[in-house]
Order: sequence, then structure tokens, then C-alpha cells
Amino acid sequence: MITAIVIQRIYKKEHNAAGKKEGVKGILWFGWAIFVWGIGACITLLAVKGLGVSPSTSWLIYFGVCVSLLNSMFILLSLPSIEHTGRPSAVVRFVARFTEKEFIFLYGVIMAMLVFVFFAASYTNVAIDSALIWLIDIPISILVALALLQALNKAFFNRQMRFMVLPSTVLFILILIAVTHRIVPVSKVPEVLNNGTWELVGIVTAVSFKFLFILLFSILLYSWKFLSEKEEKESRLESVLEQQHRLRTKNKELLRSNEALEATVAHLGNELHQLRESSKIELSERQKEVLGNLALLGDQKSYTEIAEAMHISVDGFQAHIHQIKKVLKVSGTSGKHLLIKYAIENDLLRYATLGPGTP
Repeated sequence: MITAIVIQRIYKKEHNAAGKKEGVKGILWFGWAIFVWGIGACITLLAVKGLGVSPSTSWLIYFGVCVSLLNSMFILLSLPSIEHTGRPSAVVRFVARFTEKEFIFLYGVIMAMLVFVFFAASYTNVAIDSALIWLIDIPISILVALALLQALNKAFFNRQMRFMVLPSTVLFILILIAVTHRIVPVSKVPEVLNNGTWELVGIVTAVSFKFLFILLFSILLYSWKFLSEKEEKESRLESVLEQQHRLRTKNKELLRSNEALEATVAHLGNELHQLRESSKIELSERQKEVLGNLALLGDQKSYTEIAEAMHISVDGFQAHIHQIKKVLKVSGTSGKHLLIKYAIENDLLRYATLGPGTP
């Protein structure tokens, strides 16, 4: 009973910590299985020692069968929550096909029918030994024990705890001995052992397998807890690493953008410097006139044609152009286009003395 209360408190704590994670439900059903054992033992003890009821009384045996069947149901409900990477057994897959309420209803109806049939057949028939009533529970107990053995071993293998396979196998053997002890008629016992030894075997086996069951499940629950915490930490670490990778990528993009921005700023600074330098340039009135006429007609006429229109010699016009290029630091084959651009940008068209229609 104390163990059941402790397990229920563990369930509440883990349920609050994990939210509504389905794996935590296994702790709840495991706690109920232990609780049913405890209640059954208390009532049996009270009936035998307090009320003087014989342990072989039919109703007490039926009560024990019902307790065992109820315990098997809670164990079956806890099996799908035992996490492992292997394929679940057929029993676990069958239980998982139903919701918890559906499985409890289905199991309850089937077991109630079996109990009623056995009760009706044996309660008034003194020829049937009371121990044979346990035949209702034997197949279910063996089936549950096999499913439990498979689930525990797979879970322990998955958690790198292979040394726990031996205790889980011993648990299965103890369960087989316990169920065998129940169905052997007391009248047949003296042929092999005396009654005192036989009773001691039953008591030791029952206590041993229940203690081992609680121990194995407790180890499994805490290994599940540690594994869940480890997975949660690994998940958080993976999330942090992924976020760190995104930040590094974004940082690289920002660095590239910063470099491009610095290059743009440097280019704009250079252009500003050139503009400031060009604003300091002083041209004569004649040079401004030449540039104005060049900007106005330079795209359609040659230097010679512009010089003739201005009534100056070609050599004089080219001398002005040469001096202007020298002042503006313009050179190369595109010098004419650069001069036209400079004249337009600096509003030198207003110094032109020729009109657009000049022949």
C-alpha cells in the first residue's frame, strides 16, 4: 500500500512536469496494479485473521481471483507505455488498439462472463476443488507475464541495461511457480512435500515475485525518467546549436552586407571628393563659352564645325579644349563625351553663344 501511494505521487509529479505525455500514463496504471494487490492482501488478512474465515473458502478464493484479474488488467494497460525501439508484442498491439475506457469495458465484460460461468459450475458442486477456481486466472496471468517479460527485456535492451534480463526472467519463472501453486489440490501435496513446506513455498514465491515486479518496474520507470531527461537535454542542445548556426549564417550575411555598404560609402565618398574638387575648378569666360557650345552641339558637330560657327580657328578651339581637359584632368578617347557631361552637370549651357539651329 505504501509503494502504491509513493508511485501515485511519482505519477502526479511526472504528469505535472511532462504535461499530458502519454508515456507517463504507465506509472498511473502500474500504481493501480500495486494498489489492488495491497487492498486484496488487506481484505484477505482481515477475513482470515480477524473474522476467522478459512483460506479455502469459496468466496475468498473468488475474491482473490477477481483481485488477480483486476491486477492483470492494470498491468496490461501499463505495457503500451513501456518505451522501446522494437516492435511491440501482439498483446501490447491489441491493447493499444483500444482507448483505455474501451479496453477496461471489454476486459471487464469478458472476465465477468468467465467468473460467472465458473462460479455457477463450482459454487454448489462440492466435487470441484476450490483451487480449480483459479483456472479462470491462470491463462490470463501467464499471458500477461509473457507480455510483461517481452516488454521489460526490450526496454532494458534499448536502455543498454542487459544485465536486467536475468531478473526479469526470474520474475517470469516466479509467476509460473505462483500460479502453479494455486491450482495444485491440497490433497495431492503430501505426496511430494509436507503441507508446511508447501505453504512456505507459496508465501515465498508470492512475496518474491511481487517484490521483484515492483523493483523491476521502479528501475524501468526511473530509467525512463533519466532517458527522457537526457533526450530533452539533447533536444534543447540541438535547438541551441541550430539557433547558433542560424545566427552565424545571419552574421555572415550581415558582414557581407556591411562590406558592400562600406564599399558603397567609400565610392560615394570618392565621388563627393571629386565633386568638391571639381567645384574648385575655375574656368575662364572663353572656356565656359567653348564648353557651353560643345555641350549644345557636340553630339551633332565636330570640333571644326563648332569652331567655324564660333568664328575662331580650329587650332584656337582645340587649344581651348586642351586647356580645359588639363584643368579638369580629363584624358582618353572619351574626352569629348566627358567634357559634354561636365558642361551639362555644371549648367554651362547658359554660356553657349550658338543656338541649336546653328548650321
